[in-house]
Amino acid sequence: MRNIEITGSIVAMLAILLLASGLMYEYREVGRLSQSVAALQVSVDRLTAGAQATSSPAAVNSGNSPVISQPVPKPAAQTLESAVAKVTPAVVSIVETQVVPQLEVTYVNPFGNDPFFQGFGLQVPVYRQVGTTTRQVSAGTGFLVRSNGYIITNKHVVANRDATYTVLLSNGKQKLGTVVWRSPGEDLAVIKIAGSGYATVPLGNSAGLKLGQSVFAVGNALGRYNNTVSTGIISGLNRNITATDQQGNPETLSNVIQTDTAINPGNSGGPLVTYIGEAIGVNVAVVQGGENISFALPINKVKTALAELGL
Repeated sequence: MRNIEITGSIVAMLAILLLASGLMYEYREVGRLSQSVAALQVSVDRLTAGAQATSSPAAVNSGNSPVISQPVPKPAAQTLESAVAKVTPAVVSIVETQVVPQLEVTYVNPFGNDPFFQGFGLQVPVYRQVGTTTRQVSAGTGFLVRSNGYIITNKHVVANRDATYTVLLSNGKQKLGTVVWRSPGEDLAVIKIAGSGYATVPLGNSAGLKLGQSVFAVGNALGRYNNTVSTGIISGLNRNITATDQQGNPETLSNVIQTDTAINPGNSGGPLVTYIGEAIGVNVAVVQGGENISFALPINKVKTALAELGL
């Protein structure tokens, strides 16, 4: 009986030892798991902080690590609005007026004083001049390139040397314009108005244009709607075309810019502008019957002419 009791005691002791060993193992495993969970939480916190710093437009520098702020690009519509607001104060309308005969209708006998045809009541209408009057005959566009009143436009806008040209500013004021230069080989001209402190259109570089580049035109559409804005892209470069004026006189234009921007009659002489607000062309011609096929003279030709004129 003692042996059985002793054996039972030994078994009980072994069972207690095994249970204690198991509890110690479980405790160590729980400790290791707790450490792993804590390390994983630290990694998650670091990743979250990094994501917040990257998404912030102006990250805060904590410690000695350098932080680079990422610029937030403006939407295209906002960029266009800013460029239009920058350019339009310097775009002007150019109105051509001429002194023309003032006529009235009178009725006379077509046979004059021939006595044979007197008394029959034959009368035909004829015009006779009773004086002269000043009348608007055309309108175009130009844009200020110097703050002391120098304006770029097309030569065909100011082609008549006997006409008077009135410049309508964007603020509603009117100035008498004097044509100081007409290009002998390009459809370009320079007008001067009195005064100083005018807003100007910055001149870009037409040599760096790319197909598909976004642009917009500003002009006196149809001679009635000043500062009309239309948008488009650069459709072609270095085109050579033959254009005709209202009198049918042909002129060859070389290395011009093609655009699908709507350029209506009256827009001639206005600027073709990039979305950063720099003129890269002077609107000059449109294909009659075409679907948004317009042309502009490269602005580098303007910059060369201004340099030669000392302006």
